[in-house]
Amino acid sequence: MAEVLRRLTEASGVSGNEKEVREIILELAAETGAEVSVDRIGNVIARKKGRKGSKKVMVAAHMDEIGFIISSISENGMLKFKVVGGIDQRILLSKRVLIGKNRVPGIIGVKAIHLQEPKERNTVINQKQMYIDIGARSREEAQKLVQIGDYACFDSTFVRFGDNKVKAKALDDRVGCAILLELLKENYDIDLIACFTVQEEIGLRGAQVAAWHVEPDMAVVVEGTTCADIPDVPEHMHTTRMGKGPAISFMDRTSIVHPELFKQMVETAEKHSIPYQIKENVSGGNDAGSIHKSRGGVPAVVVSVPCRYIHSPSSMMDMNDYNNTIRLMKEFLKGCETQ
Repeated sequence: MAEVLRRLTEASGVSGNEKEVREIILELAAETGAEVSVDRIGNVIARKKGRKGSKKVMVAAHMDEIGFIISSISENGMLKFKVVGGIDQRILLSKRVLIGKNRVPGIIGVKAIHLQEPKERNTVINQKQMYIDIGARSREEAQKLVQIGDYACFDSTFVRFGDNKVKAKALDDRVGCAILLELLKENYDIDLIACFTVQEEIGLRGAQVAAWHVEPDMAVVVEGTTCADIPDVPEHMHTTRMGKGPAISFMDRTSIVHPELFKQMVETAEKHSIPYQIKENVSGGNDAGSIHKSRGGVPAVVVSVPCRYIHSPSSMMDMNDYNNTIRLMKEFLKGCETQ
């Protein structure tokens, strides 16, 4: 399992440029015996026909991650860039990035603190003032390596450390993709349709297309979600807590979870003695926001793995939460066979 997570998180897959991640998922999904295809927007759809086929259940996780796109190249060879998705500007300075299909290394820079005016030192540096330095001396030299429109992702490796913890970029939502691949290894009475979606970070776009095409009877979105159980954050703002099990949502800013599915998910966890928690904050959103509005409406529920420091080069999660989310999802899908 850890090796799959490593491959997925170290791959580049900024929204709109998910090709590298998609190729890994196509390979691994095909090994499960699923019928695998790619739709016109780039979603991977993996179908596993059920023994009875009485119900069509969509499970979804997004392939894309936050990142950058090169917008111009200066005469001195520095690259200006735009962010793709929601990124806290305070984390950008001095971070390493990889640009384009050749993974050209670069560093996000800004004017040195010694040269800043006093008021600049007391404010958050705006991303518009930053640049990516690839070591080029001129525009012509830089253009041999990088082009306007090239994507860039954080340069970050997968690391296991501490008490069964892992650190990586893009756990939101490569952790969900890894879980879907585990689910595809099982056989169910229901028709299981695993949708690995694109462009979630810029508007839940891939899920909208996938749900319209799949026409599911119900859907489960599997996410990596905010975990803020750290010092100086009030307890009521923790949202989720690492090591306490998968987080079941009742609503967020893009959807209200179907109450019967929420109840069924909680009862499944309790019946099988799987640790779980209720996500306590309703900020943020996920693919359920598009899926539940598809066609005549799709009942949907959201289950997430708590991840500290999401949307950064160093997200963190507990492998126990990951494994318990797999357990919960497998039992829930088995329960769908009798509903």
